[in-house]
Amino acid sequence: MPEAALTMNLKALVTQENQSQTAENREAPTESPSPHPPRSTFPRFLSAPLRQFLRKRGWALLLGAYLLSGVYFVAADQQAVVLRFSRVIEKRVLPGVHYHLPYPMESVIKLKVLETKRLTVGFEIPDQVLGRTAAEKRTLFLTGDQNLINVQLAVQYSVKDPVFYLFHSREVADLISRAVESAFAQVIATERVDSLLTTGKIGIQNTTWQWSQEILDHYGSGVFVSSINLENVTPPAEVADAFREVASARADRDRIINEAHGYADDALAKVQGEAEKLLRESESHRQQRINQASGDAARFEKLLAEYRKAREVTEKRLYLETMEEILPKIKKVIIDGSGNRDLMDLGIIRSIQ
Repeated sequence: MPEAALTMNLKALVTQENQSQTAENREAPTESPSPHPPRSTFPRFLSAPLRQFLRKRGWALLLGAYLLSGVYFVAADQQAVVLRFSRVIEKRVLPGVHYHLPYPMESVIKLKVLETKRLTVGFEIPDQVLGRTAAEKRTLFLTGDQNLINVQLAVQYSVKDPVFYLFHSREVADLISRAVESAFAQVIATERVDSLLTTGKIGIQNTTWQWSQEILDHYGSGVFVSSINLENVTPPAEVADAFREVASARADRDRIINEAHGYADDALAKVQGEAEKLLRESESHRQQRINQASGDAARFEKLLAEYRKAREVTEKRLYLETMEEILPKIKKVIIDGSGNRDLMDLGIIRSIQ
C-alpha cells in the first residue's frame, strides 16, 4: 500500500536525522556561551522542549504532511479521474480511499456518475435559489404535413464515461440540447401533427431518444440519455386560433366516430342476441319435430302389427277414431237418406255454412 511505504520512509528519515545530529554534537567543539542567546523563530508560548523538537524535526513534519495530502476519498455515488501534469493516468477510480502524488504533480477530479441530471428544450425550469422564473424559449419544428409547432422537451441524462464527459466537450449540456433538437427535427419531419398529438407520441419519443444517443456517442460526449419526454406541443401564436378550431373539429370527429362505434356495437349485440335466440328456437323446434316423428313412427309400427293381426277390425277402428276427431271441428248438415232429395232446401245449407 502507498500509505505503508510512506510511513516506513518517514521513519527511516527520522532515524537517519537523529543519528546525524548525534554525530555532529559529538564532533562540534565546545564554545563559550555567548552573552546574547540565539533568537528563536518559534512562538514564545511554546515550551522549550517543543520548540527544540520543532527546530530539529519541523522539515520532516512538513514533508510528511505534504505527502499525506495525496490521500483522497471517493464517495459511493462518485467516480474519479486522476491527472498527472494534466494528462489522464487513471480513467475511472471507483469509490473508496485512494492515493495520488501530491499537487502539482497529480490532481483528482470527482464526478457524481449516479446522479440523474435534467435539462429542457423549449423552456427553462424555474429555480428559486437562483431567482429564475419559468421562461419559454420558442423552438419551432416543421412536421411532415407542413405544420409549424412549438415543442417543449425534458431530457434526463447521466455520466457514462468520466474522461469523455470532462475533456471531449466544453459545454456538455449545450451539446445534449443541440443533439436532441436535431434528432427530434429529423423524426418529426416524417410525422403528421395528428400523430404527435395522439397515438404516435410514445413512438416519436422513443425514436428521438435513440437517435439522440447515437449522435452523442458519435461526438464522444460521455453521457447516457435515460429519457426524453414531450412536455407540451403548441402552435405558433399567429395560428393558435385556427389550430384550436382544427383541434375542436378533430375532437368532434372523434366523438361522432366513437358514438357511431357505440351504436354499431349495441346494434350488433342485439342482432347477435336475436340470431342466437332464433337458433335456439329452431333447434328446439327441430328436436320437437324429430321426437314427434319418432313417436308417430313408433305408433304406426304398433298399428301395423295390429293391422296384420286383424285387418277389418283395425280399419274400422281407425276410421271411427278419425271421424271422431274431425267431425266435431266442422259444421254438419244431416239429411235423411230415405227422404226425397229433390225437395232438399239448399238455402238452409248455405245459411249454416
